[in-house]
Amino acid sequence: MVNRYSIPIETPESATPAAVDYRSQNPPFRRPDPIRPPAGAPNVLLVMIDDVGFGAASAFGGPCRTPAAERLAEGGLTYTRFHTTALCSPTRAATLTGRNHHSVGFGVIAEMAGQAPGYNGTRPASAATVARVLQGNGYATGAFGKMHQTPPWEISPAGPFDRWPLREGFEKFYGFLGAESDQFEPVLYDGFRTVDPPATPEEGYHLSEDLVDRAIEWIDSVETMDPDKQWMCYLPFGACHAPLQVPDEYLDKYRGAFDHGWDRQREITLARQKELGVVPEDTVLAPWAPGLPHWDELDDDQRTVAARFMEVYAAFLEHTDDQVGRMVDALRERGDLDNTLVIYMIGDNGASAEGGMEGAFNYLANLNGYRSGTQESLERIDEIGRPSSYAHFPSSWALALDTPYQWAKQVASHYGGTRNGLIVHWPQGIAEPGLRHQWHHCVDITPTILEAAGIPAPQSVDGVRQKPMEGTAMNYSFNAPDAEDRHVTQYFEIFGNRGIYDHGWTAVTAHRAPWLMATPVKDLPSMDEDRWELYDTTVDWSQARDLSAEHPGKLAELQGKFLAEAARHQVLPLDDRTVGRYPDPASGPPHPLRGRTAITLYPHMDGLVEKAAPNFFNRSFTLTAALAPGFEGGAGAQGLLASIGGRFAGFAFYVLEGRPVFCYNFVGRELTHIRGDDVLPAGARTVSADFVYDGAGFGKGGELTLSVDGAAVASGRIARTVRAMFSMNEQFDVGRNRGSAVSPEYAGRGPFAFGPALRHVHVELPQARDISPTEKARIAMATH
Repeated sequence: MVNRYSIPIETPESATPAAVDYRSQNPPFRRPDPIRPPAGAPNVLLVMIDDVGFGAASAFGGPCRTPAAERLAEGGLTYTRFHTTALCSPTRAATLTGRNHHSVGFGVIAEMAGQAPGYNGTRPASAATVARVLQGNGYATGAFGKMHQTPPWEISPAGPFDRWPLREGFEKFYGFLGAESDQFEPVLYDGFRTVDPPATPEEGYHLSEDLVDRAIEWIDSVETMDPDKQWMCYLPFGACHAPLQVPDEYLDKYRGAFDHGWDRQREITLARQKELGVVPEDTVLAPWAPGLPHWDELDDDQRTVAARFMEVYAAFLEHTDDQVGRMVDALRERGDLDNTLVIYMIGDNGASAEGGMEGAFNYLANLNGYRSGTQESLERIDEIGRPSSYAHFPSSWALALDTPYQWAKQVASHYGGTRNGLIVHWPQGIAEPGLRHQWHHCVDITPTILEAAGIPAPQSVDGVRQKPMEGTAMNYSFNAPDAEDRHVTQYFEIFGNRGIYDHGWTAVTAHRAPWLMATPVKDLPSMDEDRWELYDTTVDWSQARDLSAEHPGKLAELQGKFLAEAARHQVLPLDDRTVGRYPDPASGPPHPLRGRTAITLYPHMDGLVEKAAPNFFNRSFTLTAALAPGFEGGAGAQGLLASIGGRFAGFAFYVLEGRPVFCYNFVGRELTHIRGDDVLPAGARTVSADFVYDGAGFGKGGELTLSVDGAAVASGRIARTVRAMFSMNEQFDVGRNRGSAVSPEYAGRGPFAFGPALRHVHVELPQARDISPTEKARIAMATH
């Protein structure tokens, strides 16, 4: 009898007695059979799309065509009351562990981690992932895409690697670890190492296509070598998170389709949703979020730009769904589809309102506090969606894409932030396809997978006693359309936006708007002052009619239940900070440098993510490249010495045609090149870039001096610098370029490697000036 309650599963010792001589060994020894899942266990394909609201996909009445989702829904189940946490990595952590996001340390994304247990960004060993459980039961496991659960301070050559995908139960990983990625020039990991994409944007590369190619290849390899082995494939796309970037052939698919604007789109979508039956006939549009403009309040230029952003987003979602379609077609061709449990999560939270009131051509500039508004987008409108843009749509489109609900991503109180489309397809396990209206949450995904496989939640994994599962398996509804709900109570909380669902009632409070992430806490109401709303969703599907004044007793009851659930699941203390969440570094996430002001980095090292790299913001710094003895110099010497960031912000220190160059890229708008006049001489030993910051503020300028062997060869002024972040996906690279190029001078040159003549780069960071806690908060990284 296989004991599946303890992982790894113990292999019984041989009871066969040993003979003195193998010739007389009888009975012969037999190797134990490999661990296999229970008979009939399905393959598992878990697909997750990023930043897609309930009212976006055509499968749920939205304007974006999703034919693969529709085909899966025709032969499977469409869940109309499925929920997420309202934010990226919290949803992923809950989905993959079967425990609530605060219970596993992900009350916020890991980039914002602090010290409190519910917010430390560190999954505990007592909450093993579903991948580890399936792997321990004989499944092959692979993940392809956005993980966003590895603590950024652990993404370095020193690790530790315990919370990298390959140590969380996945035997194969190909994708990226952070919040978002450039779709044309991503920084990718294959296992523990960074790798280059297999092609360039000019050659037609796109990340979503690459992920599906790799996933199909992996399944082919597993089934070729072991046809009887079940597999789990986790396919979390970076799409449709900003930046909105799509192949050229998709760019014109929606031309003119959104000229009617977001208010009218809500009405169109709601009508379609009623036709599909994903909302009841009596559903009404929930109230508009305060502070966001209606379509008729925009001028002509704003409408032109806003419509174009939405056209590109719709193309982005259609392209992503087409890749899901390719994946499903590959399974059908292999004969795998009938016994594959396909779980298609169309969004890890509601649509994102983080693009600001007018949207952004380069929304990284917005996150740094530099407005990327209508005029810039209008002047470059034909580039939106292409590699030269880092686009995000206006916040009001998020409300339309969350139809018929209120609010959007981050707002964990209302269904606009938490209700997402879910499709489940499993022909061998589902006899009655159609709509399912049972209430569920992403914490239910892991229990559902385990029950489908016939595998119990283990009590011990790798010697660590496991926390109980907090989700509810959905399998009871697979063949019982009218089954009563089993997930009847669920809390929500992100950034102080909070609420609770209990037997059809919801008590909610929207504490802060997602398009006001930089609002200082002192300008927010205290959480004691928040106004709570009460909805009876058994008769008010869209949370449109607030009953708090009519039922104060019920509201008080649910507020009490929220506090009880919050205490139980490590939600307390509540924390509403976003930008500048921890002005005091000691209270925030750790850093690999641990306060050191100097470090030497080598070309053989993989690049460092920005959160693990030296902090170059609002301070002076020196970069010194040490060259190998016998350096030949001359016009033939060239390549990257060091860079951080990429096309949309950063700096690069390099040699071009023998001459040293420093380029500072200010949010894609201003490129300052400072270059030496003469080529590097033979025998040169060091090349340095020394930046002296003006001080007396943040985002100020400074003087940059280039030196060779200690002698200045060029100097110039950098007028202003980026305040808080260069990118969410690029790295600090030494000796070669990964991702996009900071300067167009070396863009298109591949890795632009300097070669063996570069020994190392030494970074010195003079102690940063003292600044007030308020100013620290303003210059802190704006993560999302």
